Amino acid sequence: MQYIQLGTRDYRRTLMSMLLGSLVTFAILYSPQTLIGTFAREFQVSPSTASFIISFATMTLAVSMLFVSLLSNAWGRKNVMSVSLFVTSVLAIISSFSTSFHLLLTVRLLEGISLAGFPAIAMTFLNEEIEPRSLGRVIGVYVAGTAVGGFAGRVIISLLTDLLDWHAAMLSLGLFSLLLSLCFWLYLPKSRNFKPVSISFGHWLEGFKSGFADNKLLSLYGIGFLLLGVYVTLFNYLGYPLSQPPYSLSQTVIGCLFVFQLVGSWSSVWFGKLADRYSRAALIGWGIALSLAGALLTLCGSMLLMIAGIILFACGFFAGHTVASGWVGRVAAPTHKAYASSLYLLFYYAGSSLLGWSGGFFLTGFGWGGVIGLIGALLLLTSLLVLRLTRAAIRLKPEQQQAMNNV
Repeated sequence: MQYIQLGTRDYRRTLMSMLLGSLVTFAILYSPQTLIGTFAREFQVSPSTASFIISFATMTLAVSMLFVSLLSNAWGRKNVMSVSLFVTSVLAIISSFSTSFHLLLTVRLLEGISLAGFPAIAMTFLNEEIEPRSLGRVIGVYVAGTAVGGFAGRVIISLLTDLLDWHAAMLSLGLFSLLLSLCFWLYLPKSRNFKPVSISFGHWLEGFKSGFADNKLLSLYGIGFLLLGVYVTLFNYLGYPLSQPPYSLSQTVIGCLFVFQLVGSWSSVWFGKLADRYSRAALIGWGIALSLAGALLTLCGSMLLMIAGIILFACGFFAGHTVASGWVGRVAAPTHKAYASSLYLLFYYAGSSLLGWSGGFFLTGFGWGGVIGLIGALLLLTSLLVLRLTRAAIRLKPEQQQAMNNV
């Protein structure tokens, strides 16, 4: 196979294109997150109901991923990713004209469907096209790009909402995303190792059966479900304590605090490199520990400790997700990598939807301490899944352990 080699022109173009695609996808997906309180007040709904703005998009995104891999196997990785970015940008523009909460939810539901085409295929594209010895490094950069996209979307929306209103903010983000989508289509190199397969329900079903038949993959799906669930839970409701005494921060300042989340995303690049050399299970364990420490720091009441907690929490999340998502591609059968990646992301975004939504009930019933208690319990459950992976490796023969890629 003719892989893209580290340091080549195509390598740099691929990284830049993935960054552009991540900017569009995750800016649009998470940009309303800082406005949950604004939507709750404007449309007179509860915090958990307002959080449907995020949950509806992530849930339809998760379900749609089951079918995107089928289309990409027939139509090509680049084609599906490009269409996804263009349609999502247009829907973002349409959402800016919403006049009711139900209409906004409907557009967000459609955005979730269109968004699926990029994240479901991006990791498959990288697994197929990038030389294996550099894959961990590249996936680390890709995951860091998802953080850049999420941060840019939140800051743009928060700043323009304070200056104008959320309608103008969403319109500006949609137009900017449309321009980036065009750059992605023009800049991403063509696939070298992609071999089209005719659309076949039987082949599709076989691929997903393979993904569910492997216990190691099931554990990794569970880890993804819990990691993004706790991450979205914290950032969905972080604006509530920050907008109240003793902080009393404005919408713009709250949005800008997500820059510290971006600093934490640096760990995805670092842990991506480490994953090519060290135990992946141990690295995920370190990510869980960092996230738990960061979550607990947000309870201390000090603004400096709150910022330190956000950074540590983000570092832990991006570390764990980078290692787990890259591990899926190593464990899955070569002919079923796209399906395994889609299943990982299905669970990943389902965690965002279900756990992110349920966090609103803990906030209403127990305050910020209740949200952190939920996050702590879920992180401990994540550590049990990592332990299950470690025990599975101990029972394997030496050659099987090598296939597990240094668990």
